[in-house]
Formats: sequence, C-alpha cells, structure tokens
Amino acid sequence: MTNFKILHTWNPDIDKFNNLVNQVDEFKFLKRDSKDSRFRLLNPLLLKNGDLVFHGNGTPLIKIDRCSNLIKINSHNEFHHSIVKDIDDNIWVSSYIYPQTLPIEKVGRGFRYQDGFLDDGIVQISPSGKILFEKSVSQILIDNGWEYLLFSVGDQLFTKDPIHLNDIQPVNFDGNFWKKGDIFLSLGQQSMVLLYRPLTNKIIWKGTGPFFHQHDINILDDHKISVFNNNSKDFVTGNFVDGNNELIIYNFKSNKYTNYLNQSLIKNDVRTITEGRSKIISNGDLFIEEQNFARILYLNKDGSLRWTYINSANNGKNYQLDWSRILDKYEDIQLINKFLQLKGKCNE
Repeated sequence: MTNFKILHTWNPDIDKFNNLVNQVDEFKFLKRDSKDSRFRLLNPLLLKNGDLVFHGNGTPLIKIDRCSNLIKINSHNEFHHSIVKDIDDNIWVSSYIYPQTLPIEKVGRGFRYQDGFLDDGIVQISPSGKILFEKSVSQILIDNGWEYLLFSVGDQLFTKDPIHLNDIQPVNFDGNFWKKGDIFLSLGQQSMVLLYRPLTNKIIWKGTGPFFHQHDINILDDHKISVFNNNSKDFVTGNFVDGNNELIIYNFKSNKYTNYLNQSLIKNDVRTITEGRSKIISNGDLFIEEQNFARILYLNKDGSLRWTYINSANNGKNYQLDWSRILDKYEDIQLINKFLQLKGKCNE
C-alpha cells in the first residue's frame, strides 16, 4: 500500500469447483447462481501455510493454494458473510443450516432458493476442515428466552430472515467483560450485537440502540469494541441510509457509545446501504470499505483523507468490493512476505 502495486492475483476456476458439488437441495442452483461469471469471492482469508479460504455468500467453503488449485471444498452447508480466524487458527464462519434446526411446524423446510427460513448458524472449523462447533442462532435466542425476536404477532407476516447474521468476531483473551472462546455476533435484521459464550450457550451481553443494520464488529482493547453502523432503514419508499454510515465505539467500562471520525465520514459521503467494513488501525487511522459503491477509503487519525481506491475496470464500470481486508499487524506483514517468497513456484 506504499505504491499500490499488485503483488499477487488468484484466479480460481469456480465452474470446475462447482462441478464437484452434489447439485441437490440448497446447492440445486449452484451452477446457475454462483457460476464463475457471477461468483462473489467473499472475505478471503489467507492462512499461515499460504492457502486461501473463501466462499460465494451462499456457497460451499472453498480452500485453494497460492496457485489457485483446489485443496478442499466444504459443502456441509451454505456459508455466508465473514470468515475470521481465532487465536488457535480455527475458522469461524456463518452458515445457513439445512434442514433447519427449528421444528417444521414453526419454520417449514424450504431451503434458501425456495424461499425457506434462513436458519443462520455459527460454525467453527479446524485448520484441517473438521467441524468443531455448530449452533443455530435462532436456537440460541430461544434457549436464552428471546423467541419473541423470531416470530411476528398480530397481523404481521412471517419473515424468513429474522436474524441475518453478518459477522462473527472471536474473543482471543480473557478480560473483565469476556472470556477467551466467547464470540461477538452481528444480527443485521435485529440491529443488534451479541456477546455469546458457546461453552455455556449463554448470551453475556446485548447491544442495541445507536446502530441500524450494522456490520463488522472489531475488538479494540480489553473493554472497547467498534461496530460499523450502516444506519440504513426501511422507509415507505425503500431502504436508505439515514444520513451517513458511522463507526460506533462501545465502552464496556462506561457503558457508553461514541462515534469515531464521524465528521470525516460525513465529508466523504460514506453511505453503503448494505455490507461495509471498517478497521481502526493501532495508530488511530481508519480503513473503510464502502461496499455498495466499490470504494475503499483510508483516513488519517486526524480525519483527513489519505487515499481512496475505486474498484473500476477497463470498461469504465465499477464493481462491488466483497469484504476486503487490511493486513496491518506485524504478524500479517510477516505472513505476506513469506507468501511472496513462494511466488513463481506453482509448478513444483
């Protein structure tokens, strides 16, 4: 990012990979809806051995090597949204559980492409691909006495997507407000952030109020988290950002929410309706992906704009970004340097 030179490019053969998946049930329309020309390579994660893990937001989880050769396809369920590694190198990723874990008389049994109930699940996968933990978020809410969040009453209609899990953030250290092994969850349709303890199946904390259809939780220190607030709302004429996107910081010690560099986000007109990513760098700088408008912004800690990237092609069109990452930590740089040393050795 000092000269914006492209250091490496992956080009996986998605159509070839799709042919290896049994095209039934939730994957019945995989070739149609997630073929190579339409595939969204979402939130790719570079592993320590140089492999890359990704999905297509409703596809199997795919692992390739540095030369884009297929290593493994995990078609346990459809996987979607964020892919995050914990301190033990296990991967946490969202899924659509099928068949649904809730009773058929409550949610039916249609899968996503048949307008079925989206039974969002949290999945922990080992580096070798073994499923270590899986739990329905709907069942978590029910187990904790919050079934009322799932089903409408009166003349309201049944909704197939009451949760819309869009981020899982594992906790890697013990603290006064959480324990190692806990996970933060972002429930977009609920405009809610949860701290969940898989070990006891308990919701430890719930955050609501200052954000709408939020994404991307990050742990800042031992008592603060940040949340990317899309601030998008469904009005009578459609879904709109009510003002601008915000970066919300919650302080567990003071029990207060504050905005970070909000005037800069207003000045730069940051307003992706859906999705979106953010990260506060250790020096206070801010990285933002404005997904809907194919833009990445890097703000200095004083709020000034250092650079902007637009994902444009030679045909003059802009193409959506899909949950890009900024690798800013020392161990990330070491990983990249090690990876680049292997470049050009794909035929070994």
